[in-house]
This record gives sequence, C-alpha cells and structure tokens, in this order.
Amino acid sequence: MQILSLRLKNFKCFQDVELKDIPRFCVVIGANGTGKSTLFDLFGFLREAFTSNIHTALLRMGGGRGFQEVRSRGAEGCIEIELKFRITPDSPLATYFLAIDEEDGSPIVSREILKYRRGSYGQPWHFLDFTRGYGFAVTNELTSTKEVSALDREYQTLKSPDILAIKGLSQFERFPVVMELGNLIENWHVSDFHINRARIEPGAGYAEHLSSEGENLALMIQYLYNRHRKVFDTILDKLSRRVPGIARVDAKTTEEGRVLLRFQDRAFEDPFLARFVSDGTIKMLAYLTLLHDPKPHPLLCVEEPENQLYLSLLMELAEEFRDYANRGGQVFVSTHSPDFLNAVELSEVFWLTKQHGYTQIVRASDNPQIRAYMEDGDKMGYLWKQGLFQDVDP
Repeated sequence: MQILSLRLKNFKCFQDVELKDIPRFCVVIGANGTGKSTLFDLFGFLREAFTSNIHTALLRMGGGRGFQEVRSRGAEGCIEIELKFRITPDSPLATYFLAIDEEDGSPIVSREILKYRRGSYGQPWHFLDFTRGYGFAVTNELTSTKEVSALDREYQTLKSPDILAIKGLSQFERFPVVMELGNLIENWHVSDFHINRARIEPGAGYAEHLSSEGENLALMIQYLYNRHRKVFDTILDKLSRRVPGIARVDAKTTEEGRVLLRFQDRAFEDPFLARFVSDGTIKMLAYLTLLHDPKPHPLLCVEEPENQLYLSLLMELAEEFRDYANRGGQVFVSTHSPDFLNAVELSEVFWLTKQHGYTQIVRASDNPQIRAYMEDGDKMGYLWKQGLFQDVDP
C-alpha cells in the first residue's frame, strides 16, 4: 500500500490542507505546536475508529471532550478526511472519504465513501457509499467488472451511525475491496515508543509484533530467536556494528515466569539486564526489531527517532527507514534533527507552518532556492540550520 495524498478539513489545527505526492519515505519537520503529532495522530484516530467507533476515537483524540475539541477551533461543518492510495503499484487509484458531524450532541458518520478511478477519465466508481449508517457496498470483484452497471450493490443498515461501514463489511469476503482497506487500517503501526516501557520484564507470553510503546520488546526478541532466527541474526549483526561491544542479545524466562532481556558485552562474562543498558542501545534494538518484522506493517509512523541516539547513528537509521519503505511499506517520520535530515532526499521532506492560527503544509521540493542548493550538492540539514526553511527552526 502507498498513500499518495491526504486531505484534512476541520481536523484540529488543519483547517483545510492537502499533502500531495507523498513518497514511501516521508519526513515531516516543523516548529513545536505546528501539528506534527496531530498529523501522525490521524492514523491512530482512524485505526481507533475502525476497531471501536467514531465516538470513542473522538474522545481519545480530544482528551475526553470529543467532537468539539477535535474540530478546528472556530470552524463549522464536518470534519473531513480523504486518503488517496494504491493497494498495489498496479491497482487503480482509490479514494477513501470520511465526513464526521454531530447530531443531537452525538458524533455520527455523516458520509463514508470508498471509490476507485477506472482509467484517466470519467467518474470514479463507488464501491462503498454510506450516509448516517445506511448505504451500499459492492460485492463483485473490481477486476471482473467492466461497466459500472454491472456492479452488484448490497444495501446495509449499520446498528449505529457512529460506526464505520468498513469496520463491519471488511469482515466479509463478499466485499473484497472493503476488506482490503480494512486490513490495511487495522495493521498500521503508530509508534509511541517509551524507553522505560521497553525495560520492563514482562510475564511469559507471546508476541509477533513490537507494541506501540515497546513494552513487549523482550517477548519479541524471544519470538524472533525461536521462530525467525535469520531475522534475529540480522538484527544482532546490525546492532553489534552500531553499538560497540555488544556481542549477544537474548531473552531468558525466569522460574517466576518473567522474561528478562539481556545484553552480552564482549568485555564481560556475565550479561547485563535491559534496565542497566543505555537508552540509545535499547532504542536502536527496538527500531531494528520494528523495521525487520517478518510480517511488516503497511504503514509506520515514528516521531522524533533521533532522541537518545548518537549523531553518527542517525544517517544509518534514516537508511533503515528508507529500506523498509523500498521493501513495500510506507514510513512517516517527524524530526527536529538536522543530522537526520542530512540523510533525507529533497522529495521526501515536508514542513509545517502556522498561518492565522492554522497549519499549512509545504513541500520542500517546491521551494526553488532549496532545490537549487540541493542540486549543487548541499545537504538538507545544513540548509535547515542556515534558516532556509521558512518559519521552521531546528
């Protein structure tokens, strides 16, 4: 999957913006308060709305105040979210549109549409179209249908107007296009990694993916060692080359049923427990584990990965993110680090600015001065430090 554009209207600080031509590796910079976290929170919001409902997602996003807090201050009308994407590089361009409103004090899905464009001209075909809990979804395969009149529409009424239609219908194979979108949203990963959470010693268990906060890192290392030894060896090799002295990492289950994450230093006979290892070592291990997941996520969002890492590691980490994207995923990263930005290409960078209280999005490659400097061999991070990114200081 690749998200190609994102449009937001009345969503927090984004009153009316569009992020176009999004690359597989997308880096976002901006001053504090311009909306970097809000942009990433959008993906968590959609996943929460998919797994539960719009009401719950709004309450979490709005700190308990719901719709009125999430809708842009001073704005009227619906909150609107539009994603344009391709499920595979060869599939038609798809658009998912979601409009959220409030009725009698309760949030509702005012409109929800999933449509595909067939070719370069003509109107897109609607494969899902719901208004306030009632609508239709198409049951026949996209590739087997040549005319819009041949679409088989099945009408449904949802049990509540605050439920996404894709939530229920994606469970059924007779709605193949909807099912594919639902699987993608459900498997997005929004990283909210905390060093202290990754140091805990969890009870014996099972993990196939690193959690958002990283508290199951020990279980994930144990899983990779037992089930995906080649992946584990790759992670250990990269970690040992970037953190001098590390010879081995393992996870040991104690008699009490706790799983201990242990690090072996070549200079010492006994291993160190995770709680005694540096923040940078823990974080690098966590990112390598996330980026070498045997079942990778279709989309990753990572905020400020540079924290706790040595400057010399940032360029290598940027390459790891890009490699992940090149293998078929998509990565969104926010950063305050010019050193990290030095490893980023011109087409991969967007910056956020505040104008009249609302956030605007600027594509770095649209700035002729920055583009000219980059063509002459300058590095993006150095240009940022020199103040060439308007209204954005590193």
